[in-house]
Amino acid sequence: MSNSADRPRFRSEVGKTARLAGPLAAGHLSSGLVSFVDAFIAGHHGTATLAAVSVGTALFWLPMLAPMGTLMALPPAVSQLDGAGRRSEIGPLFRQALWLAAGLGLLLLALLSLVPLLLRPMGITPEIVPEVTVFLNAVRWGIPAFTLYLCMRYLSDGLHWSLPTMLLGFGGLCVLAPVAYVLTNGLFGLPELGAEGIGIATSLMFWLQASGFALYLARSRRFVDLRLFAQWDWPHWNVQRDLLRTGLPIGVTITMEGGLFAVTALLIGRLGEVQVAAHQVALNVASMCFMLPFGIAEATTVRVGHAFGRGDRDGLRRAALAGFALMLCTQTASALLLLFGHGAVAGLYSADPQVIALGGALLLYAALFQFPDGVQVVSAGALRGLKDTRVPMWLAVLAYWGVGMPVGAGLGLGLGWGPRGMWLGLTAGLTMAAFLLARRFLRSSVRIPMA
Repeated sequence: MSNSADRPRFRSEVGKTARLAGPLAAGHLSSGLVSFVDAFIAGHHGTATLAAVSVGTALFWLPMLAPMGTLMALPPAVSQLDGAGRRSEIGPLFRQALWLAAGLGLLLLALLSLVPLLLRPMGITPEIVPEVTVFLNAVRWGIPAFTLYLCMRYLSDGLHWSLPTMLLGFGGLCVLAPVAYVLTNGLFGLPELGAEGIGIATSLMFWLQASGFALYLARSRRFVDLRLFAQWDWPHWNVQRDLLRTGLPIGVTITMEGGLFAVTALLIGRLGEVQVAAHQVALNVASMCFMLPFGIAEATTVRVGHAFGRGDRDGLRRAALAGFALMLCTQTASALLLLFGHGAVAGLYSADPQVIALGGALLLYAALFQFPDGVQVVSAGALRGLKDTRVPMWLAVLAYWGVGMPVGAGLGLGLGWGPRGMWLGLTAGLTMAAFLLARRFLRSSVRIPMA
C-alpha cells in the first residue's frame, strides 16, 4: 500500500481473506482430488479405462460448468446483504436459489443423457466409446444432487463460513475412493464394472454430500436466524431473474475457460489412447493446482462484495489486493512443483512409460501458465464481488476462444505438434484472459457507484 498507515489494515485483510480462502481452497482441492481418485483408479485398471474416464469426465464437467457458474451469483448477493445489515432477506433469497439449482440440475441430467449419442460423430476413438458411454450413464444421476450441494455451499461461503465446504469435500472422498475401487475392479464377488463403477461411486458421493449439507444447515445455530427452511416459497420470477442476470454471465465465463480445456481433451481424443491418457494426467494435476487460486478467488468475491455492501471503496480494493498477494504465493509453489517434480507426479497416475513421459512433458507447459491462470481467476472473482459479470464474459470469450483455441488447434493439429501444441494454446488463452480481466477490475473498482 502506498500509505504506511494502511499497512495494518492490509495485513488484517490478508489474514481475513486467508482464513476464508483456506477451507475454500481445501474444499476445491477435494473436488480436484475427485478427478485424481477417478484417474488413479482408472489408470491402474488399464490405459483404455483411463482414456475413457478422461473423455467422459470432460463431457460431464463441460455442461456442468454453466450451472456451477450461474449459482455463483449467490455468494456476492448474500455477502452484500450481510454487509448492508439485511440478513433477514438472505433466507428468502436462498430458497429461490434452491429452485434455480433444482431446475438446472434436472436440465443438465436430461442433456447428459443425450451426450453418448454424439460420441462417434465427435470422432472419439471407437475402442473407448462403450466405456465412455457407461461412465456417463452412471454419473449423470448425481447431477441434481451436485447443483443443490453447490447452492448450499455458496450460501455458507457467502456468509464467511467455509469450513463445511472443506469437511464435506474430503468426507466425499472417503466414500468415493473405496467404493470406486471395489466397483471398478470387481472385488468381494461383485462384477468388474470398469469405468461404469467410477461413475456410480461419483454419483453416490454427490447425493451423500448434498444430504449432509442440508442436514447441517437445518441444525446449525450459526444459520438459525436466517430461517432457511422455515417455510415453503414458490418460485418468484423477479428474484430468479436477478439471480440469472448476474449468474448466467458467470456461467458462460466459466464455461468458456472450462470448455477450452474440455474441447482440447476431445481434440486430443482423436490422437490415440496414450495421448488421451497423458493429457488426462497433466490436466488433472493442473486442475488441482487451480483449486488453490480458485478458493482465493471465491474468498475475494465475498470480501469485495461485503465491502461493496457497506459502501467501502478502499476496503474493496484492499480485499482484491489481498487476494492477489495470496494468489502469488500459491502459484509460485505450484509452478516450482510442476517444474521440478513433473516426472514423479506423472508416475503416480500410470505404470505405462509412454503415458508417464508425455504426461510429465505436458506438466512443464502447465508450469508456464500458473501465474496467468492465478491472475485471471482472482480478477474474475473480484469482479463478481462487484456484480460486474457481463463485460468479463465477453472478455473471456475473446481470450479463450479468440486466442487460446485457434493457437492450440493450429499448433497441435495444424502443425502436428500434438498435445504439446494444444497446451501452448491453453497458455496463450489464459495469458490473454489475465491481462483483460485484471485491467477490467482496475477500471471497474474506480468507476462503479458505491451502494
